[in-house]
Amino acid sequence: MTRRFRHADEVWQTFPSLSAGALVCDGIRVDADVDASVRERTAVAARRAEHVPESELPEIRAWRRAYAQMGLKPTQYRCAAESLLRRIRTHGDLPRLHPLVDLCNAVSAARAIPIAVLDVDRVDGDLTVRPASGAETYVTFSGDVEHPAAGEIVYADDAGSAHSRRWVTRQSGRSAVTPATRRVLVVVEAVHDSAAIDVAATLDELAERIGRTWRPAHHRMLTAVDPAIDLDR
Repeated sequence: MTRRFRHADEVWQTFPSLSAGALVCDGIRVDADVDASVRERTAVAARRAEHVPESELPEIRAWRRAYAQMGLKPTQYRCAAESLLRRIRTHGDLPRLHPLVDLCNAVSAARAIPIAVLDVDRVDGDLTVRPASGAETYVTFSGDVEHPAAGEIVYADDAGSAHSRRWVTRQSGRSAVTPATRRVLVVVEAVHDSAAIDVAATLDELAERIGRTWRPAHHRMLTAVDPAIDLDR
């Protein structure tokens, strides 16, 4: 049976401004050279940070409002894109982890839009963005095990593994991309006013850069009426 990634109806209903897109690709290799792309997109992010604090960017402000709506303190739990921009502002660069992750992080920072990258082969069954029941298991990058709070939005698979916490804040070490990764799911999500246009542009950029570096990727926008992408395509 084909596995799918989707957002639950409750997420679309609670956050009607959400725009999302996803990309699936195989043939990922750790020896790919993305240095030029990473430098280019990091420089774009750095120029933005010179003129406007990341907290004042419309893309980040919208996520802060979403976090407040979820009952979380926006200054305590920052979306991944805000954290990357803060890193660039304070350190001038981004950490290097894996060519695909490095590329997606640089694009995320340049566009101020969270981008998740997951190893598809570490996901059991379907993967759904949904409120947690509280029984899910989340594995940190250091190997510690946590349980998301009930109602917290997570990426959850059919086996009860949470592959993120607080939606676009913390990805799990369970499905982190490693040198052994071959198949990936890349997810782009935004909630600001021009999110639909910006997510589509981000998805197209990622598809072009990933296709040029690795293999052509299957990618599509996701909506409340057509919310899923096949993980095994």
